[in-house]
Amino acid sequence: MAINRTGKRRCVVAGAVCATLLTMSGPAAHAGTAADDHPATLAALKAFQAEAGPGAAVHAGDARGSWTLSAGTGTVNANRPIQADEHFRIGSQTKTFTAAVVLQLVDEGKVSLDAPIADYLPGVVTGNGYDGTRITVRHLLQHTGGLAAYNPYPVTETPKANPDGTYDLAESVRKGLSRPPVSAPGAGITYSNTNYLVLGMLIEKVTQQPVHRAVTDRVIAPLGLSRTVFPAPGDRALPTPAVNGYHGVRVGGFFLWTPALTYDPSLYSSAGAIISTLKDLTTFNQALLAGKVVSTAGLAEMRKIREVEPGSGSGLGLGLGKYTLSCGIAAWGHSGGVPGYMSQTLVTEDGRHASVVTNVLFQVNRPDSTFTALLDTALCEGADRTP
Repeated sequence: MAINRTGKRRCVVAGAVCATLLTMSGPAAHAGTAADDHPATLAALKAFQAEAGPGAAVHAGDARGSWTLSAGTGTVNANRPIQADEHFRIGSQTKTFTAAVVLQLVDEGKVSLDAPIADYLPGVVTGNGYDGTRITVRHLLQHTGGLAAYNPYPVTETPKANPDGTYDLAESVRKGLSRPPVSAPGAGITYSNTNYLVLGMLIEKVTQQPVHRAVTDRVIAPLGLSRTVFPAPGDRALPTPAVNGYHGVRVGGFFLWTPALTYDPSLYSSAGAIISTLKDLTTFNQALLAGKVVSTAGLAEMRKIREVEPGSGSGLGLGLGKYTLSCGIAAWGHSGGVPGYMSQTLVTEDGRHASVVTNVLFQVNRPDSTFTALLDTALCEGADRTP
């Protein structure tokens, strides 16, 4: 999970391609003085947006302060550059919030990381080759329990719905576990949303609260994240101001965009339902890394990584990824992708931060290389480059 100029693959939920043919002008940058002060990041942003959605933005900075650059538009056929305080669906960045609540429960002595999930949810992770007595809470947090990949998607990949169109966590977990295990517990990393849907059930069982309420009460409200919402089942609204999400594809100089499918947030729940902003995501990740969300011991557990590439020094922790930048600095965070949005937030111990969003999620030809280059450039501004 190194951030470098060639780019590394990230785990995101696959998007759909459906389209209306539109033509738009080339990417325009908006940021006033910030654009003049950060030419390298502006160039990286323009390169990314040229391969990404109608618009893209980066909110970045260091311990001295923050700045925002935007290219393109947050609304097709309008000149509306994406702003750092506009709402969008953050997808799998939700997992860090969910993991933080689990670690709080560990701090409180209510959950043990190395206890089998069957101790808390008997009979849930069982059958079809699964044995919840061998899969631990830590395995679920780190995607090492052998659970098969499961990417919910509106219409085409959903569990059984309730009459009102919402989804129960238990049904979502059953859907995910309908695919047989891909490995023995602890044998390797397989990124699966099912892990965090099970953890949502764990949070509900231990706290006796719906998971959206537990995350709100324990993380969102205490940090004063006023523009972050974990919507309740049935609440499909995207608060204003908002970045409009799209499906689409790029064909030469033409763009094919159509508004992103709407869906009930309970489809993604504790794996990807949260709505936030670039500013709030930066605040959350900085607070987490500063020890303001979980205990020192809990944060240390979250930062115990399993390397994706042996010897790289980068990998997956518990709801956090560690990324090695081209300037040699380690950054921590998570990426996210749901219909209409692709995003990622990274922070460092010395106060550097970068949060990026574009308002499309491609099913094919994802701009991974320019995405990683943008994050790397923003985070490494002013740093000495490693040889």
